[in-house]
Amino acid sequence: MSENISVLGLGLMGAALAKSLLAAGHHVTVWNRSPEKAAPLVAQGAQSAATPAEAVQASPLVIACVLDYPAVEEVLAEAPLAGRVIANLTTGRPAEAREMAAWVAGRGGDYLDGGVMAVPQMIATPGALILYSGSQQAYDRYEQALSAMARPRYVGDDPGLAPLLDLAMLTGMYGQIAGFLEAMTLVRSVKYPLPEFTSELLVPWLNAMAAAQPRWAAAIEVGDHRTEVSNLEVNRAGMENLVRAFEEQGVTLELLLPIKTLIDRRVARGLGHEGLSGLAEEL
Repeated sequence: MSENISVLGLGLMGAALAKSLLAAGHHVTVWNRSPEKAAPLVAQGAQSAATPAEAVQASPLVIACVLDYPAVEEVLAEAPLAGRVIANLTTGRPAEAREMAAWVAGRGGDYLDGGVMAVPQMIATPGALILYSGSQQAYDRYEQALSAMARPRYVGDDPGLAPLLDLAMLTGMYGQIAGFLEAMTLVRSVKYPLPEFTSELLVPWLNAMAAAQPRWAAAIEVGDHRTEVSNLEVNRAGMENLVRAFEEQGVTLELLLPIKTLIDRRVARGLGHEGLSGLAEEL
C-alpha cells in the first residue's frame, strides 16, 4: 500500500531513508535546511517542501532524521502535529526520547522513536535493522511502510527503549573494537601479518566465543554466575599474564585494563569461583 510520508533532514542517512521509500512506491515529501540536497530526490519523484510545517502538513507519517533532539524540536516547532505520527530516527538518549514523546503528545501527535542499526549504505538491504519504541498503534499502522527502509522491530511502549538498545548494541561493538585494536598492537609488535592473523585466527575465535553470550545473558538475568569452566580466578591470572606480555612487547593494554580492575575487585570479594558473567554485578 502506498503511503504519504514526509522526511525531514537529508543528510547521508535521511537521504538514504527517503530514497528507499521512493523506491518502494510511496509518495515522499522532503525538507532540508539546505534545499539543494533535495534535488536528487526530486529527480526520483519526491516533492520538495519549502518549510518543515509544509512537509508535515503533506503527510500523516513524518520521519525526522536530523542532527540531534533539540534540532528535531526546533524543526517541528511551527508544524501541525495533531493527528500525525512522528517517527524520530535521530540518534539520541533514552531520556531525550521520553521527553520528545511527551512534547509530541502534548501537541496532539503520536510518537515513535527509532534506533537505526545500519550505516546509510545499508538502508533497504537485508542487513539493515531499525528498532522502534513508543506508540504500538502507530507502529502497527505503519509497519509495512517502515519495512521499506530496513527490517523493523518493535521493542516496547517506552519511547526510551529503542535508543537504549541502540546504545547497548553500540557498546558491544565498541568493546569488540577495543579488543581488536589491542590484539592488533600485540601482533604488530612481532611483525606478524595482520590480515592473516585477523581472517585466519581472530575472527573464527571471536565467532566461537560469541556463541557463549546467550548463556552469559541467561546467567546475568537470574543472577547465577556459577561456572564449571573458566572462572574469575583463572581469568585474573590470565589478565596478569596479558599485562606482563604487553609490557614486555612494548605496547599497552589500556583499553582492556578496566576489565582487569573489575576482575580483581570481584575476586577480592571472595567470588573468584564465579564466571565472567558475574562482572555485570560490579557495573
